[in-house]
Amino acid sequence: MLYACSTDNSAEQSASTPKDVVPVQVTALQSDYLQPVIQTAGVFTTDDETFLSFKTGGIIEKIFVKEGDPVHSGQVLATLNPTEINAQVAQAELAFEKATRDFNRVQNLYKDSVATLEQFQNARTGLEVAGQQLESAKFNRAYSEIRATRNGMVLRKLANEGQVIAPGNPVVQTNGAGSGKWILKAGVSDREWSVIQTGDKAIITSDALTGKTLEGSVTKKSATVDAYNGALQVEITLSSNEAGLAAGLFGKASITATQKQQVWKIPYEALLDGDANTGYVFIANAGQAHKVPVTVAGIDKKTVLISGGLQDGQQLIVSGSAYLKEGTVLQVVKH
Repeated sequence: MLYACSTDNSAEQSASTPKDVVPVQVTALQSDYLQPVIQTAGVFTTDDETFLSFKTGGIIEKIFVKEGDPVHSGQVLATLNPTEINAQVAQAELAFEKATRDFNRVQNLYKDSVATLEQFQNARTGLEVAGQQLESAKFNRAYSEIRATRNGMVLRKLANEGQVIAPGNPVVQTNGAGSGKWILKAGVSDREWSVIQTGDKAIITSDALTGKTLEGSVTKKSATVDAYNGALQVEITLSSNEAGLAAGLFGKASITATQKQQVWKIPYEALLDGDANTGYVFIANAGQAHKVPVTVAGIDKKTVLISGGLQDGQQLIVSGSAYLKEGTVLQVVKH
C-alpha cells in the first residue's frame, strides 16, 4: 500500500512539473541588397603569353634559354636532335628524284605512243605526291627548332635537354615583356566566381609599387578549375600599362561586384558553429526554437552577413542561443 501511494504521488508531481522554458530575445529579419567587395590575390602577366612547342616529336638536343631570360624575335630557343628528321627529308628527296625519273621516262614513251594516257597521268600524279611529301618533310625540319615569336621574356621552362617530347607539348612559355596589356590572374572561390561579372571594376595594389594603386576591370572568367591550384580564375586587365611591373610579381585586388547580393545582417552571438562560410542560427516559431543552417557571405565590424538560409520576417533569436536545441520551449523577453 505504501508503494502504491508513493507511485501515485510521483506521477502527480511529474504531471504538475512544467517543461523547461528558456528566456530569449528575438529580432525580426529584414534583408538588404549590397554590392560585394571581393578580396583576392594573384600574379601579374601580360595578355600575349605564348606556349612554344615543336611541330614534330623527338629528343630535345639543346635549350638555349633559362627562366627570366630576355629574348628577341626570331631567336632560337630550343632544338631537337636532327638525326630522325634529316633522314625523313633525305627519304623524301630520294622519292622525289625517283618520281621525276619515272615521269620523264613515261612522258617520252607516251610521246612515242608506247605508254598509254593512264600511265602518263599516273606518273604525273606520283611526281606531284612526291613533291608534296618533300615539302612536308622540309616544313617539319624547319619547325624542329623553336624560335621566339616576338621580343619578350621567358616565363617558364617546361622541359629539359635529353627529354623525349611529343609534338605540340610546350617547351617554354614566353610573353611580350610589357608590350601587351598587364593582367592580374587571381584565384577565387566558387561562390565569389558566381558573383563576379565581366566588366566589374577592381583596385589593385602590389608591394613592388609602394603606396600606389592601379585601376582595372575583370575581362575574363575561367570556365574550368585551374589545374595547378584547384581554384577558379579571373583575369583583371589594368586600365593602363605600368612600367614598374614584371611578370610573376604578386598583387592584391579588391573587386567591386556590380551584381547586388541579398544578405541578412545578424549579430555575432546569433551565429553558432561558424565554419568558413557555413553555420546555423535559431529561429523562434510558435513558441519553440528551430535550428536553421545558413551560408555566411562575410563579416563586417559589427555583424555577420548571411546570404542563404533565412527569410524576411522570421524571428531570429539573438540571445540565449547557446542554451537551445531543436524544439526548446521559449519565453520571449524584451530587449
